[in-house]
Amino acid sequence: MTGSDSFDRPGENAPRISRGSESLDSARRVGSEISSDSDPLERRLERLIKAHAYALGFDLVGIATLGEVETAAAMDEWLVSGYAADMAYIARGADKRRDTRLPFEGARSAIVVGMNYGGREPSGPVARYARGDDYHDVMVGRLRELHRRVDEAVGRPIAGKAYVDTGPILERDLARRAGLGWFGKNTNLVNPTLGSFFFIGSLLLDLELTPDAPFEADRCGTCTRCLDACPTGAFTSPRVLDAARCISYLTIENKGRIPAEFHAGIGEHLYGCDVCQDVCPWNVRFARELPADSPYAARAVIAGKDAVSLARDLSEMSQEEFSGALRKSPMKRAKLRGLKRNAAVVISNLGSQTQPPLARALEAT
Repeated sequence: MTGSDSFDRPGENAPRISRGSESLDSARRVGSEISSDSDPLERRLERLIKAHAYALGFDLVGIATLGEVETAAAMDEWLVSGYAADMAYIARGADKRRDTRLPFEGARSAIVVGMNYGGREPSGPVARYARGDDYHDVMVGRLRELHRRVDEAVGRPIAGKAYVDTGPILERDLARRAGLGWFGKNTNLVNPTLGSFFFIGSLLLDLELTPDAPFEADRCGTCTRCLDACPTGAFTSPRVLDAARCISYLTIENKGRIPAEFHAGIGEHLYGCDVCQDVCPWNVRFARELPADSPYAARAVIAGKDAVSLARDLSEMSQEEFSGALRKSPMKRAKLRGLKRNAAVVISNLGSQTQPPLARALEAT
């Protein structure tokens, strides 16, 4: 089977969406349901929580009950297989990874949110998620405000903790249980009205809430476009990624040299990679543009630059310039040394090896 084979057609089982202020429209819709709701108080509380989440700028929201994690065994197997490369931190906190009630005493429910980061933005040398402000900071701040509003609605302090791609919590599993989407073959969570270009965050609470129905369907069908498109062949099978071969790992988490066998596959990717998402039919149809006020809009050091121009800028950048231009950016995770290393590979790939900065960048790798 190839990527041109059949898949669950986007739109046949999902509503058509506009590209405008979806979050605000959702908040208004949920808010109107609250005012006319004949359900008991608990149900109205859940709808109020969702209205607040949409009002805070989240594009998706669902509720899940905490407990044993269905995908924990698969995660353990993935780790044993060595597919985490040298990211030893992923193996920490195995008990919390297997049971989401363990992060703090009394944790019972999770409010799980998704936030669009602009799948309609043009592709480029930096993955879309990393072009603006750090999503950890943005979403944790909003989840804490949501927590404050929950306290206010309930009338007492509720113990809770926000997670955004931090700690051992398998948030993708929580998101599926909260009804936000299914696991795509590229390992991303896919939502039928948004695609996969969104961040996931969770607010764990010591509060009993009625959960949403989990997303049970697999709408990938026989499509393998994401697997076939990977420039470095990082997928060992559907939904199994060998991080050591993934461009995102090689250009971000990897702290050493990039093996020569992957240089050609990296192409013009300076930081991260969106290829397996770009080709997904659900993103082709449903990915959204960034709102005008989005914190994820590309900052000046990145916006509008092609790979060679940005690579040259990074290879010549001082530590002071790096700290200023990429303040509160997720790109700081690779550190300046890592970005210079990536720049050297990209400049070499694109045939600009005569530039003096290249030699300096190669010496730093």
